[in-house]
Amino acid sequence: MAYHTPQRIAELSIEAGKRKVSLPLPTLLTLGFLAGAFIALGFLLDIRVSGNVPGEWGSFAGFLGAAVFPLGLVLTIIAGGELLTGNMMAVTIARLAGQVSWGQLLRNWFWLTVSNFIGAVFIAFFFGHVLGLTSEGAFLQKTLAIVHAKLDESFFQSFVSGIGCNWLVGLAVWLSYAANDVAGKILAIWFPIMAFVALGFQHVVANMFVFPAAIFAGYAGWGDWLRNFIPVYLGNAVGGAVFVAVLYWLAYIRGVEREVAEE
Repeated sequence: MAYHTPQRIAELSIEAGKRKVSLPLPTLLTLGFLAGAFIALGFLLDIRVSGNVPGEWGSFAGFLGAAVFPLGLVLTIIAGGELLTGNMMAVTIARLAGQVSWGQLLRNWFWLTVSNFIGAVFIAFFFGHVLGLTSEGAFLQKTLAIVHAKLDESFFQSFVSGIGCNWLVGLAVWLSYAANDVAGKILAIWFPIMAFVALGFQHVVANMFVFPAAIFAGYAGWGDWLRNFIPVYLGNAVGGAVFVAVLYWLAYIRGVEREVAEE
């Protein structure tokens, strides 16, 4: 199974970031809606798989849910979608390389925040609430347990959890650029995404699904979502932009430029 070197992945990430900010707004919004919906579908599948698992199974129940959650990013990367958290890595490294402006970066992040939210809420309402996939029985209890656990974290804990999450999500996107074939991309995506879910880290777009699911069931409010949204968003931004984009830019782009300049 052929793959690209980290140096080449950095170059491909820059190219991807440049393409992403060049998308026409209607295309960006459409792909953003799809990515939000795909991540929500992955989370919904997680809840449906793990919601009825006996309590004595312990953490294995969490692993089962985490094992299917990567569907969301697989669909986003392979079928097509624009995900805020992935772009926090790709567009940032393109900015560091001087290929996009800060204005383009902020525009991209803003519209993806909006469109990812719409896609995630769409799934929460129509599939979670209308079909009852998250609003009844053990699956409602699972949904509420997830939301309550997130709300129990302090602002700083949610922020740090967001960093851990998007460090791994950014790496999943980064690794997907290493592969040229579908099987390689799926394998590259699966491990980091499974890991962040199993570890309980917080993903801002995934939370755009699970909080509304609880809200539509009548057990949470939009203020609860907003209180969680801010620290997780900031943490995800740091995780993807700093711990992936900046560090790999320093290692594989800036470092190489310095070596060339010194020759």
